[in-house]
This record gives sequence, structure tokens and C-alpha cells, in this order.
Amino acid sequence: MLRNVLGKTFRFLGYTVQYGCIAHCAFEYLGGIVVCSGPSMEPTIHNSDIVFSENLSRHFYCIRKGDIVIVKSPNDPKSNICKRVIGLEGDKVCTSNPSDFLKSHSYVPKGHVWLEGDNLRNSTDSRCYGPVPYGLIRGRICLKIWPLNDFGFLRASPNGHRFLDD
Repeated sequence: MLRNVLGKTFRFLGYTVQYGCIAHCAFEYLGGIVVCSGPSMEPTIHNSDIVFSENLSRHFYCIRKGDIVIVKSPNDPKSNICKRVIGLEGDKVCTSNPSDFLKSHSYVPKGHVWLEGDNLRNSTDSRCYGPVPYGLIRGRICLKIWPLNDFGFLRASPNGHRFLDD
């Protein structure tokens, strides 16, 4: 009797560990569901929108300008932020606010990206904390899941003029 109970308990623990490892690998390397909060990505992503974030792009260094990414916050490592990639390493970016009369520019250092929210007037982003190390990127958002009337791939940046090509 005791042997039977112990056998079932250890089998249950074994399956739990196996499925836990599979779930960890899926969420770490494939992707997951993310609930976005805050106004910084409006009108593309609104507060409480649910999106799917895939994580393979960051592992294969396939992040491009215009992608929306989930990043560990440079100000608070316990929280994640959602921003758009405006510049990659070596790119020239506009570091000033849209309302500034004189525009300032800088180059993104090696191993970093420049991130900005789509809602430039209400976003804490690289204009405040500077370039972000590539290693802080957690995943790339590729699909909006909720609300259902917005289901689908995300639209282009409303601030496309901020992308510099020179």
C-alpha cells in the first residue's frame, strides 16, 4: 500500500517537473501572452490590450527598426516595458522631443537599441534613459489578440518620420 502511494507520488512529481521544464522552455524561447499597460504606445496599443510576444527574434538577433519589443525596464528591472525600436547600433537617431525647436542627434552605440513609445508626448523612453542594451530585450510583439476588433498584426509607427536613414 505504502509502496503504491509512494510510486504514484513520485510519478506525479516526475511529470510535474517534466511539464514544468517544457513550459519554461516554451515561454523563454518561443513566446507568450502579454498584457500591456500604460498610454505610451497609443494609438497602436492601448492600456489593457493583450498581445503575443515571440522570443526567437531576440535570440537570433533579428530585431529590426519599427519592431515593437518587450524590454526589461532600465529604470526598474522588476518591470517590463513595451516600446518601438527606432534605431539599432550605429544608427543616427533624433534624441530630442518633437516639441523642441532645436533638434539634437546621436548615434546608437554597439550592442544597444533606441526605443520610443508611439505616444511621444506621454512616453518615458530612450529620450529619457538613453540607449538600451540589446540584452534587455525579452521579445518582439507580433500579434494583437485583444480586443477582438483589433485582432491581427500591428500597424506601422505613426512616427515614421523619426526613423533617420542617413
